[in-house]
Amino acid sequence: MKQQIPNILTLLNLLAGCFAAVAALYGQPATAVVFLAVGLVADYLDGALARVLHVQSPVGKELDSLADLVTFGFAPACLLFGMLSGGSVFSFPADLPWRAFPAFILTAFSAYRLAKFNLDTRQSENFLGMPTPACATFTAGLALIRHDDLLGWGHAVGHPVFIYACLAVLCWLLISEVPMFSLKFKHFTWAGNEIKFIFAALALVIGAITGLAAPALVIGLYLLYNVFNWIKSKPHS
Repeated sequence: MKQQIPNILTLLNLLAGCFAAVAALYGQPATAVVFLAVGLVADYLDGALARVLHVQSPVGKELDSLADLVTFGFAPACLLFGMLSGGSVFSFPADLPWRAFPAFILTAFSAYRLAKFNLDTRQSENFLGMPTPACATFTAGLALIRHDDLLGWGHAVGHPVFIYACLAVLCWLLISEVPMFSLKFKHFTWAGNEIKFIFAALALVIGAITGLAAPALVIGLYLLYNVFNWIKSKPHS
């Protein structure tokens, strides 16, 4: 039974992703974001418990990727679909909004990202390319900004050109070779976690100032930091 505890949490992650997708497609982005948050917590806890209980297994690894595809690949695409098709309050038109279908390209790139990650032994501690939970968090933040017009940015964030541009950048980052530090803590000592603690402190400050707009802003900062370091480390001819 002990070895199934992490798998139960992984399945909770998957179910939360299903609920988030349905809420997004029913025009309730705030509810979708709540379920995404549940999925994020479950995703963090399943790996941590597997390590603590010493019950890591190949089945758990594969199950984790399947759950992540739903919660961090499909559900965020549903949020983008709603932003592209639903007007100011995510109320879907009667006809199929074909202009919104490109949102699901994010799901395809997320699937490729997860398959690549499972086979890439270089990503045991940190990442090459953007992790799917970070992508989902950023997308959730955009949906909240759009829906509630947070910071007065709702109209700009909801503009199709902006969304398509974000979609292109996110898809590239998912499968890129840009080194990115992991946001998960495996221990809580300062040594080895300096950047994580600094980033966590910045996230708290941004959250206190900007409220529910923070997920998009914090992950945006995370991505900019990592891309800047990658560009800076590249040899110049």
